[in-house]
Amino acid sequence: MNVSRKRKSARPALPPPKTPSEPGEKPGKPSFPIVGIGASAGGLEAFKQLLHALPVDTGMGFVLIQHLAPTHASNLAEILSRSTRMTVMEVRDESRVIPNHVFVIPPDRNMIISGGTLQLRPRESSGLHRSIDYFFRSLAEDQGHKAIGVVLSGTATDGTLGLEEIKAAGGITFAQNETAQHDSMPRSAIAAGCVDFVLPPDEISREIARIARHPYVAPVVHTEDPAGDANVKKIVELLREASEVDFSHYKANTLYRRITRRMALQKMEGLKDYARFLQTNPDEVEALHRDILVNVTSFFRNAEVFELLKAKIFPQLFKDRSRHDPVRAWVLGCSSGEEAYSIAMTFVEFTESTGSHVPVQVFATDLNGTAIEKARAGVYSKSITNDVSPERLRRFFVEVDGNYRIAKPIRDMCVFAKHNVLSDPPFSRLDLISCRNLLIYLEPSLQQKIVPLLHYALKPTGFLALGSSETIGSYRDLFEIADAQCKVYGKKPGPSRLTSEPGPGGQPIAAGFGSGSRVRRHDVVVDALQKEADRILLTKYVRPGVLINADMEILQFRGDTGVYLAPAPGKASLNLFKMAREGLLVALRGAVAKASNEENAVRAEGLRVKSNGGYREVHVEVVPVKVGSSGECGFLVLFESAESVDRARPKTDEPATERKIGSTETQETSAEQQIARLTQELAASREYLQSVIEQQEAANEELQSANEEVQSANEELQSINEELETSKEEIQSTNEELATVNEEAQNRNLELDQINNDLVNLLSSVQTTIVMLGHDLRIRRFTPMAEKMLNLIPTDVGRPISDIKLNLAIPDLEALLVEAIDTVNIKEREVQDRKGRWYSLRIRPYKTLENKIDGAVMMFIDVDTLRRAQEFAENIVETVREPLLLLDADLRVSRANRSFYQTFKVTAAETENRLIYDLGNGQWNIPELRRLLEEILPRNNSFEDFLVEFDFLGIGRKRMLLNARRLVQHSDGSRWILLAIEDVTGRTLRAGSAP
Repeated sequence: MNVSRKRKSARPALPPPKTPSEPGEKPGKPSFPIVGIGASAGGLEAFKQLLHALPVDTGMGFVLIQHLAPTHASNLAEILSRSTRMTVMEVRDESRVIPNHVFVIPPDRNMIISGGTLQLRPRESSGLHRSIDYFFRSLAEDQGHKAIGVVLSGTATDGTLGLEEIKAAGGITFAQNETAQHDSMPRSAIAAGCVDFVLPPDEISREIARIARHPYVAPVVHTEDPAGDANVKKIVELLREASEVDFSHYKANTLYRRITRRMALQKMEGLKDYARFLQTNPDEVEALHRDILVNVTSFFRNAEVFELLKAKIFPQLFKDRSRHDPVRAWVLGCSSGEEAYSIAMTFVEFTESTGSHVPVQVFATDLNGTAIEKARAGVYSKSITNDVSPERLRRFFVEVDGNYRIAKPIRDMCVFAKHNVLSDPPFSRLDLISCRNLLIYLEPSLQQKIVPLLHYALKPTGFLALGSSETIGSYRDLFEIADAQCKVYGKKPGPSRLTSEPGPGGQPIAAGFGSGSRVRRHDVVVDALQKEADRILLTKYVRPGVLINADMEILQFRGDTGVYLAPAPGKASLNLFKMAREGLLVALRGAVAKASNEENAVRAEGLRVKSNGGYREVHVEVVPVKVGSSGECGFLVLFESAESVDRARPKTDEPATERKIGSTETQETSAEQQIARLTQELAASREYLQSVIEQQEAANEELQSANEEVQSANEELQSINEELETSKEEIQSTNEELATVNEEAQNRNLELDQINNDLVNLLSSVQTTIVMLGHDLRIRRFTPMAEKMLNLIPTDVGRPISDIKLNLAIPDLEALLVEAIDTVNIKEREVQDRKGRWYSLRIRPYKTLENKIDGAVMMFIDVDTLRRAQEFAENIVETVREPLLLLDADLRVSRANRSFYQTFKVTAAETENRLIYDLGNGQWNIPELRRLLEEILPRNNSFEDFLVEFDFLGIGRKRMLLNARRLVQHSDGSRWILLAIEDVTGRTLRAGSAP
């Protein structure tokens, strides 16, 4: 980015903004921060650790982007819900982000965010999927400084471009440290320099929770504070002193955001503390300087602009243009070079499609020296595949050490330089200026001062390209609209309204764009005088010459070399030997070869060079030039003219009478001898040169043939390489998705192992015989007790139950099992083993979680003791002579003993399962008896000697004493009434007849 250098200003310091107004920030967005978290292979565990350590009340929304297999149903939301008390849900289209909620991307979808709403998009059918970059970029655009990006474990480079844009928008970025199972993704982001914190997942959570409370992202209203004004002014002054850049004309809101962002990273909340911290920490001053200058860029950003250039602008620039008149373009605020290289590639595509041979020069400038160095190197991570088509990757890039490097022809078209548009002289005679997304960072007053400068730098037919949010303002008399949507303007003829006169070389010194400081104008004048003095020295007092590299290509012309060098006919070339004038070539070759071998300066004198129809005697000196320890070698070739110049005249064809001769016979003889000698040397030199040329031509033919074969093989290899690269990317994408599926499966397996362990321990601990059967009546599981009782062994698992010879006599067991499964009813029966021991067999249907019947469960309960006790009790009851009745809670007869049937002359059918009041002819339906019986169970009462006198059917009139008490069966808690009946009729008569 280009902003003004050091200057004094009376402008007040910037107050904290009342409302956010970052460039690109959208109105109506959520007031809370949104955290995007991306991961690929190995990311499940990192997600769980991060969510487990996150508080549930940060007030932030969390969106998780994971590489998922498109055809596999994901349980990621369900799995992660166990790691946090926040609500975790899978995203549906148009889901609104809610604070303290976690949203998980669904399979086979890309996702963006717009206005705080998550929108799903179809996923690409093939190639390397960059769903994290896809979402992070939209998050940066939508949320601005309230976007937070986190890259966790994963392979490849997805997420790097997205983090770059989040950081450029003022957001905060994180990457997982060496704890990542797969570190390619976080390592790529760290290497790109776009990560603020490198931490393990749990510490990332703690840092996010801290940032949630910081004023930088907290939804608070900033008010103007005089102390804050002074502190911001102090910070601007510290930046000016350290970097010679005055940010007082930088947009107030943006500058404040950048400062508070650094405060958040340094865990400070007060401007005063931060200003004091900057005074003692120059590294932080440099970090703040880089943060302010950071600019989001990418290849072919806003692709429609480049299509417009090719379709509408370039045809006008190249129309009727000769190859000696190159097209010149200037990219301001080029950052790391993507914009400049994109324009250069677009130029090449246009010239190839039209067959034009007009050369192109692209000048790219920025105030950030580090960014310029990166741009010159032209090396970018593989994440650029999201912006650059495969065809352009093949044509304009080469793969180097896992990255992509701009091909040399494209790099040669671009010249990168550190430059300040407000204080340094601009480039001139330009055909195209790209000043996209630079003006939005400067105040309107400064924007309006830059526009005339750009108008001055353009040719009358030149064009200016601005960013989508930028405009030429009130200077409509300087530019006309070429395309309103793409913000491309054409220059109008007329003065540029510059505020200063042009300086040396016709370039304006933009003094009027600064503060008007005399010191600044004096520095510019002194610099211009020094440049003019250097020019005079080079042109008048220093020997002319050229600087060449090891390939004999001329890198720089120094002074007037036109007498010694001239362009060769045919294809344009800067090769020294091709440009050497007649008479210099052989001597130059020998001198350069000797200087290279001996590594010393070599001087050749008395060379006769043909120039302007005559011969000039010159001296040539070749000086080796080495650059430090890099091994790069070049040569400085210096030319020097001798005092005398002889005009070339044909000696042999002229009449003897027209020759000029000396005053003596000796002078004439000497001249003839010298001419003969020189003629002979010239002939020998020409013969040598001719032989060298013939040898060179023969070698060139052989090399050309070999080159054609190599080129053919190279094209085939290139095609194979492209296919392999495509396959590799698809396999890599598939591997990432499979890794995610595998993680989910491993997590599910762990859960199943835990459930299985619990079940095994439960069955081992249960002292009951249990056998689980499948729908096909094959044995699935059984308890240890079943092994002993049913004669089972571990290898019986999987065998049909009918194949097992059980120790029980249950001939219809299979029918009982089938009936229980088909009717979904519980079946119960008492059975005996071969030793005569009794068991209660209960068969229940086996139900799945989906409520489907998938087998049966047999349970055998040992009831032998109970059965023996019942038999014992029954024997006692049957032995008692008194009539006994066993009543249930409804006073219905459950059992009666033999004495009862004999006494009252009734049968079991007439007695059992009938209410006591309905027995016989209703003789027991006595209200007082009813009351006593109904109180026994609820009150645990009993009664004795209740007298009943009645004419009983079949036995006559009898007097009976009734005794009753409550019985409780502990096995199932059932309650009963035992009613004993004593016949006292005879006893009464005897008493009555006694004397």
